[in-house]
Amino acid sequence: MYNLLRKNIERKIPLTDEEWDIIVSKAELIKLKKNQFLQIQNSQNSYEGFILKGSFKTYILNENGTETVIFFSFENEWMCDLESFYHQKPTTYNIKAIEDSEIVVINKMQKAYLFAVIPKLIKFHVLMIERANVAIQQRLLDVLNKTSKQRYLDFKERYPQKVSSINNKNLSSYLGVSHEFLSKIKRTVS
Repeated sequence: MYNLLRKNIERKIPLTDEEWDIIVSKAELIKLKKNQFLQIQNSQNSYEGFILKGSFKTYILNENGTETVIFFSFENEWMCDLESFYHQKPTTYNIKAIEDSEIVVINKMQKAYLFAVIPKLIKFHVLMIERANVAIQQRLLDVLNKTSKQRYLDFKERYPQKVSSINNKNLSSYLGVSHEFLSKIKRTVS
């Protein structure tokens, strides 16, 4: 059931069947229907998760109730509200399934246990955090330095199979443009 997760980990570190069984014993599979929440802003439950199937949006609601999509996450990707998970603070973001999804999650206490029992997972963790930091920096640089059209084209190139399944409301929020402007961008690149 978790073969995609095992392959993802074993791209960086080898696992014995015994180690894998320990990891699986501490993980939880969560199945969500489209529009169900994995995490709600300002709650106390935060997970680190690996997406087996589906798609998620990570977003905030500002004071006037407007959504700002920070990230999209898809199959075979890791997802986490880093500050909340690692510092055990209330969650910063809403994380919502944008299609029927399955995600394997672990909480901080379970992860600490796995580090103690399988120390080589720390190496994998460091590689994950490095990748997350690079993604965050790249997202910031893109927002600051690229036009919305460039960001749309980059997104379309990176996720060609997913761009059509994301509605204009979510995609325009992610790009930081109005629905109308996103429609104009789509017309000019078609």
